[in-house]
Amino acid sequence: MYAIVEMAGQQFKVSKDQKVFVHRLENAEGSEVIFDRVLLLDQDGTITIGAPAIDGASVQAKVLRHVKGDKVIVFKKKRRKGYKVKNGHRQSFTEIMIEEILASGGKKVSAKESKSKNTPKDDLKKVEGIGPKAAEALVKAGVDTFDKLSKKSVEEIHAILMEASNTLAHLDPQTWAQQARLAADGKWDELKKWQDELNGGIVK
Repeated sequence: MYAIVEMAGQQFKVSKDQKVFVHRLENAEGSEVIFDRVLLLDQDGTITIGAPAIDGASVQAKVLRHVKGDKVIVFKKKRRKGYKVKNGHRQSFTEIMIEEILASGGKKVSAKESKSKNTPKDDLKKVEGIGPKAAEALVKAGVDTFDKLSKKSVEEIHAILMEASNTLAHLDPQTWAQQARLAADGKWDELKKWQDELNGGIVK
């Protein structure tokens, strides 16, 4: 994966862990800096071209150090005028290291945060008695997986529903935790059989 990004007025082709010298940045050494003018993005052969920049994409880098380049001699002379001027110049640069290329924007997160963000959410509506509104209320309360739901008491579930909306107060979560436990364990046949009994009014 690589990107063509505009940094400090110049365009660079960069990839993760690459070190780049750019025109002097104001950021302190060791600080993070994000460049959001990504002009082109290559993700495993899939190329996205911005117009001019890709909306939401960014490149995150770390400032390593501030340095000066090699001295450049600038000599000016005017013929038959006796004018000669010799100056030296050392351009200031900042060395940065590319830490992350973000295709959809945002800041890089830690491995722990990333694992938490990427945890798949379960469809709580597969539990008999939970409709779209009840599922939304549970997810907002942080109960977004079968495993989490299975650990909630009837009183805790009822409190979540009541806090979300008075229209959910009539729901009976008596069997939700047990159903969620079967779903979390992958016992779908057993769950379906129990749900058929619930629908038929046969509750043992």
